[in-house]
Amino acid sequence: MTKPTNPSELSPEQAMRYSRQLMLPALDFRGQEALLASKVLLIGMGGLGCAATPYLVASGIGSITLVDDDTIDHSNLQRQILYREADIGQSKVQQAAASLRQLNSEIEIQALQQRLSADNLATLVPQYSLVLDCTDNLTTRNAINAACVKAKVPLVSGAAIRLEGQVASFSMQGDGACYHCFSQLFGEQQLTCMEAGILSPVVGIIGTVQALEAVKILGGVGTPLYGKLQLFDALTGQWRQFGLNKDPGCTVCG
Repeated sequence: MTKPTNPSELSPEQAMRYSRQLMLPALDFRGQEALLASKVLLIGMGGLGCAATPYLVASGIGSITLVDDDTIDHSNLQRQILYREADIGQSKVQQAAASLRQLNSEIEIQALQQRLSADNLATLVPQYSLVLDCTDNLTTRNAINAACVKAKVPLVSGAAIRLEGQVASFSMQGDGACYHCFSQLFGEQQLTCMEAGILSPVVGIIGTVQALEAVKILGGVGTPLYGKLQLFDALTGQWRQFGLNKDPGCTVCG
């Protein structure tokens, strides 16, 4: 590849690769160069992570770190589309990284096969431009949120179960709600996908919307879902949107 003289500029090969995005006035060269300069931390390589990462990598996010401590199970193949039957028993992040490198070899892709503690998150999160939460439990989501609030790093959160999904984005600049402002209104989900089930395309829809939000935020395109919760009902195919208000008494961002 021909390297640009200025690291922030696109090389001729990159301009060709991302030409369909460069044609969009809302993104243009400015936005694409911002994407290539960005670093994303994605936590959770289940159904949501498998749906979001190919579009992040294909869009030209410069660096992405995948985090998950799990291995691939036969039941994962129904919705975690980066994995194959031959991958069963292997590390999710390692197999995902190998697959994504074949999609875009120019992107820096790192794999962390571990469960992050609050201390790990406090160290890692400030190194990134944005965090995608693709996890499946409230305790982890709240820990990720707290680290993002402290580091003032934008967060894109997604969740899906049964035939329902939700997406929300948080700027973490102190002027809007954080995830805890919302999550303190309900308790831990008692049912997992194992008990409640999940329709395969639902995680695909939610994960790709998370990727879209990340690209919009990092590329400075359009209006992110800051201060809003987007709910999807697969039975009817309908989306609903609700406002998320900052809680002045929030123990995390208040």
